[in-house]
Parts: sequence; C-alpha cells; structure tokens
Amino acid sequence: MDLSQVFSNNKKWIKDKLTNDAHYFEHLGQGQNPELLFIGCSDSRVTAEELMGLGPGEAFVHRNIANMVSAIDLNAMSVVEYAVVHLKVNHVVVCGHYACGGVKAAMQSADLGILNPWLRNIRDVYRLHKTELNAIECEDKRYDRLVELNVKEQCVNLIKTAAVQKAIRERGIKVHGWVFDINTGKLIDLKIDFESFLEDIREIYHLD
Repeated sequence: MDLSQVFSNNKKWIKDKLTNDAHYFEHLGQGQNPELLFIGCSDSRVTAEELMGLGPGEAFVHRNIANMVSAIDLNAMSVVEYAVVHLKVNHVVVCGHYACGGVKAAMQSADLGILNPWLRNIRDVYRLHKTELNAIECEDKRYDRLVELNVKEQCVNLIKTAAVQKAIRERGIKVHGWVFDINTGKLIDLKIDFESFLEDIREIYHLD
C-alpha cells in the first residue's frame, strides 16, 4: 500500500464533503451526540458506520478482537462508561461477524502467545455451550454458532456492569446483539431476550 494515496484520498474526501455542505466540518467540530454505542470486531472487513449506513457523530465505536466485553479490559470498560454515563447513548450494540478469525483461533490448540488470555474468554463461551456446539457436525456452522453465542455472552457481560444497570433503571437503555454476515452484507438481529437475561443477572450481579 502506498500511504501517500491515503493523504490524496483525504484531500478528495474533504473536497467532496465541502462541496455538499460548506459548513460540514464546522458542524462536526461542535461535538457529538450519538444514539448508540457499537462494540464490534477489529476485523478490517467490518466497517461499523458504513454497514449501518451512519455518518460521523451518529455512533460511538469500540472495536477489539472478537468483539469482547471483558470486565478486566480497562479500555472496553472506559468506553462503556463514557458512552453510557456521559454521552448517554440509548442503545448499546455488540456486533460479531461470521468467519471471525478471533473465534476460530480461540478453538485451535496452538500457542498464540499474548493472544492466549484474550482468546480464553471465547473458549469460556464454548465451555458454557459445549453440548450444543459439539452436536453441530459441520465445522463452519459450529463456528458460526459460536460467533452468535459469543455475542450473546458479551451482551450478558454488558448488563453486568454498574453503568448499564443504572442506565436501565433510570432511562431504559437497551442492549442488542447483532451479527454481520460478511458473505451477504446483512446485519442480523439475534433478538436476545433482554428481560430474561436481566432477571437472571439481577439475582447474582445486581449493583445498586
């Protein structure tokens, strides 16, 4: 890749934006008021705003390998806190994608060095749903199902946080689990039973 092309692209992008709206960057500089927090995978094929048809300022975005929400990940927890408490988003989305390299890597026996503790979180998801997953004979379909289950478990991890629990009580914030199908471009709503998860979590993870 010729990186000088990036700067040429940037100049063209600025020109195009100003052609459509002479005050575009003035408005952009006035601050942000996003409706949703999008937690997605770092995969270079998953472009968060583009796949949702949103523009700058409409989504607060956090990405990491395999769209994880870990309580000991200071980066992810800071993003959640800032988006929910300070930006006051109304929706939090965890979006995985089929053919996720992180999910597949987690199920290999190879030593992946510094990635090992991160991918262990996905192995924990497999352990929780081992019976269902082991019953799926097709390896690709098994990985696809693990992608979906991983999204659901990360939604559960979100609902465990104090910031999200407080926002649920005070203003009815919603947590959603989606999957992006790279092969078709479709966004799939997993239609997670939010209320059911919330009741289970309140029994064990309730925070005042």
